[in-house]
Amino acid sequence: MLYRENGQFKTSYQADQQIFPIAQDRIGVWLLVAFAAIGVPLLADEYLFRAILIPFLILALAALGLNILVGYCGQISLGTGAFMAVGAYAAYNLMIRIDGMPMVFAILLGGAIATAIGVLFGIPSLRIKGLYLAVATLAAQFFWDWAFLRIKWFTNNSSSGSVSVAQLDAFGWRIDTPLEKYLFCLIFLVVFALAAKNLVRSHIGREWMAIRDMDVAASVIGIRPVYAKLTAFAVSSFMVGVAGALWGFVHLGSWEPAAFSIDRSFQLLFMIIIGGLGSIMGSFFGAAFIVVLPIFLNQFLPWAGSLVGLSISTAAVAHTELMIFGALIVFFLIVEPHGLARLWSIGKEKLRLWPFPH
Repeated sequence: MLYRENGQFKTSYQADQQIFPIAQDRIGVWLLVAFAAIGVPLLADEYLFRAILIPFLILALAALGLNILVGYCGQISLGTGAFMAVGAYAAYNLMIRIDGMPMVFAILLGGAIATAIGVLFGIPSLRIKGLYLAVATLAAQFFWDWAFLRIKWFTNNSSSGSVSVAQLDAFGWRIDTPLEKYLFCLIFLVVFALAAKNLVRSHIGREWMAIRDMDVAASVIGIRPVYAKLTAFAVSSFMVGVAGALWGFVHLGSWEPAAFSIDRSFQLLFMIIIGGLGSIMGSFFGAAFIVVLPIFLNQFLPWAGSLVGLSISTAAVAHTELMIFGALIVFFLIVEPHGLARLWSIGKEKLRLWPFPH
């Protein structure tokens, strides 16, 4: 009854085309953002920031970028971890090789360099699709894994192969504490989520979805497949590259190429499958699920085993986590291909009619 739209009249095109046309949605989003910016810093401790909240924000941003490419444009990618690595290493090299380079500009320029690399590896999508495109993007993953491991210039000739960022500073704002890192990542996520939401509602977003549904029919009605596919790769790679720079600079601080291995690519793909392909909200649901589930299993499985007198090792917990991920992916692909976002949408539709469905 609280979700009804009675009395909400739209008297202009602008009101009809706003991002959240239902007043309750607008209020809910503002309350959620306010809670994330004010309530969470008051309630969360350092462990929550480091283990859950900061990884969630950064991975949600990466999942947003991947969802634009896979969910909205229908171009399969298995090289997301490579584009995150390009963003991280590009931002690192910009910081150390250009005196006075602001960290925020370095992160954004790292995303821009990841955009160029993403468009380069997206060119095969003009001629191939499906499994063949997935293999082509997988080649990007293996190539950049090799490059960052073997070409010492990327790591500033580091003997160990790892790189580190000593100090985080954004226009005079020293980012030292977990709370400050959380707020820094939150600003990026809110800005990029708003941009992504507007993009998928614009003409370019409709072109992406037309290419996804049937590229031949889309080209017949005047949509340029070259432009649509390469812009999807560009926007996706930019967001993923920025997320990679944030992952290296803010979350890890010190990293090596293994931090952006193929496991990271599969993890992000699992996020959008479980959260919901072609859904901005699904990217958040998937990131929250993937981040929280391992921590929950690490606590729950040993406790459940102790109740029945079993000692469950850390390796068993890790294997159980992989099995649960696989089972959930199969479940969502069969039962609900649109993921958790679809379940959320169904719940909202029922609330719009409850308790008088007639």
